[in-house]
Amino acid sequence: MDFRYHYTDEQETFRTEVRDYLSANIPEDMRSPVDARLSLTQEQYKFWRVMHQQLAAKGWMYPTYPAEYGGGGLSGDHETIIMEEFERAGVVRDFTNALCLPTLMVWANEEQKHQFLTPLLKCEKVAFQNFSEPEAGSDLASLQSRAERDGDDWIITGTKTWVSGHGDPDWLFGPIVTDQDAPRHRNLGYFMIPSPAEGLSIQRLDLLTGHDQQFIFMDHVRVAGDHLIGGDHQGWQVAQSTLEIEHGGRGVAFPKDEPLENLIDYVETASNGEGALAEDPVVQQLAMEAVIDSQINALFQRRNYHLYQAREEMTYHGSQSSLWRKTFNMTNADRAREIMGMYSMTGVDEPTAPYKGQPEVYQRGSLVGAHPGGTIEIQKVIIARRMGISRTKERAAATPSTTGATGV
Repeated sequence: MDFRYHYTDEQETFRTEVRDYLSANIPEDMRSPVDARLSLTQEQYKFWRVMHQQLAAKGWMYPTYPAEYGGGGLSGDHETIIMEEFERAGVVRDFTNALCLPTLMVWANEEQKHQFLTPLLKCEKVAFQNFSEPEAGSDLASLQSRAERDGDDWIITGTKTWVSGHGDPDWLFGPIVTDQDAPRHRNLGYFMIPSPAEGLSIQRLDLLTGHDQQFIFMDHVRVAGDHLIGGDHQGWQVAQSTLEIEHGGRGVAFPKDEPLENLIDYVETASNGEGALAEDPVVQQLAMEAVIDSQINALFQRRNYHLYQAREEMTYHGSQSSLWRKTFNMTNADRAREIMGMYSMTGVDEPTAPYKGQPEVYQRGSLVGAHPGGTIEIQKVIIARRMGISRTKERAAATPSTTGATGV
């Protein structure tokens, strides 16, 4: 039985259009490096800032977002084809953290959508996610950064960390305390903080996974009142719309697992000194376990993509996907080390590194990936609350899918 998805002739024609354009316009030396978080050059960054705008003008950067705001106005099928061809061509992803886009679709008023959403969808501006603080990682309700009213404006003071992104942002989006006397979850506002701004400084971090994270220091930064998304006490609810997508609530139609593909190819082609590696029963078992776990991850993502596109309300589904993704990536990294040995730890600069050093990038990323969007423990708490087996209960946050927004 053939379980593969078969595209229509019209869809394949569209694929050819995308592939031909990318082939003609992306030089080999501009393709995404194996370790984009560490190895993206300034020349590549400048090239992709321009290329992203060209791709956005064709409706391909954010294909399912409404054309009236700068999106492509295309279908989920188009989006899947575009993403497959982008990966094939080595397209560097947009430098904006796209998690703010569905949040703006749900919570921004019409003027704010044109002010913020449109330039982001057109890749004219860049936004970074401004959530975690030195003393408030997964527990966003314990944020310390504060915003105080000054006429129609807000004055923001505080520190954020683990803020990811290449280059310089135009906006920093996220929750800030607006009412220090209000209870948790009712004391936050969600701001699009402009950058650069007087009193705002950014310090880049040199971390295990690369140079694309930074500290944000805010010392009496003045922010216009129309940069507040939602009400001045609704920041927690607005932030949950961001996190619902980050946890996996939108899913992926055809998720790709390049580390697994490389691992299986290594098993099939390498030797352990005594014969073909694939003949080793222990290696066979480890490889099969890696395949199974990856397939489970893919099934969770496909299910969520279907639910999102069908506008069905989810409960635990996003966090279930996130929990499995975080744990299986670490487990499969362990399996890769057992199978590949030292070759799984040879970096992109090593001439003997298999697959141009991708397995080593995976080793570092699998560890760091356990934290973003809420730790493993946080995902378990969310699942329990939404299944009704916790002391407190909650529903999934609003997303464009469940609020009736078009085309996302």
